[in-house]
Amino acid sequence: MNATSGTETTSTDTTSTEETTDATESYGPEDGLLVLDSLTKEFGGLTAVDDLSFAVEDGEMLGFIGPNGAGKSTTFDCVTGTHAPTAGTVRYKGEEITGTPPHRMVKKGLARTFQSFRPLSDRDVVANVALALTPDRLFSLSGLRGETRRRARGLCERVGLGDRLDQTPDELPHAGLLRLELARALATDPDLLLVDEPFAGLSGGEVENVSGLLTELREEDLTLVVIDHNMRGLLSLIDRAIVIQFGSKIAEGTPEEIKANEKVQQAYLGGDV
Repeated sequence: MNATSGTETTSTDTTSTEETTDATESYGPEDGLLVLDSLTKEFGGLTAVDDLSFAVEDGEMLGFIGPNGAGKSTTFDCVTGTHAPTAGTVRYKGEEITGTPPHRMVKKGLARTFQSFRPLSDRDVVANVALALTPDRLFSLSGLRGETRRRARGLCERVGLGDRLDQTPDELPHAGLLRLELARALATDPDLLLVDEPFAGLSGGEVENVSGLLTELREEDLTLVVIDHNMRGLLSLIDRAIVIQFGSKIAEGTPEEIKANEKVQQAYLGGDV
């Protein structure tokens, strides 16, 4: 991955380097599996994402971190086509996909989870996953009882829902709904998975379990970008982090570099770093 400005800093002039990086860096199609270049999203007079550039390397687990309201989910929305960016480009596997609708992004191998879970409450767990496996054509319920249902059961077991296959989403605890959301995303067979706030509402033990699952997925050659505003749980999990505030990137680096970064410490007021 090559940014024209470079991202390395020295201990003698960290502040000045960080202040100029975002204004000068530029990424090309070959700089990563997913590449954002000068991405901007405005809603009326509000700039939610402000000239944001970074690349996601194939096979890594990247943390996308920022305080509440920093623009993290809006960035995901622009990447997946839920919102069309106001300016800038999004490239995936070397192809410009800026503004491509979500269903086409899924076919290209990019999937995401959502903070607000969206299962079908009138179907059991395995049927919810089976529907995500179904091709874009009309189907009958009988089609869910064969190979599709078998694959759906396997995905449920993969994410830790093997003992809850016949339950409805309303019967699942919060952590179970998160696992269902992951199973539905995995059912699309993605190469890159964007995971939005996986640790929100989880206990310490549940965070550890979900972290273990995400690590296993990465070890199976899935590239992941994980959003979270709580840095403590995420920095022990990821390879590298991008930190944004008010829609702009303020830091990029390894977990150790992020912990020591003064701008990040100021953004979080010492709360989560």
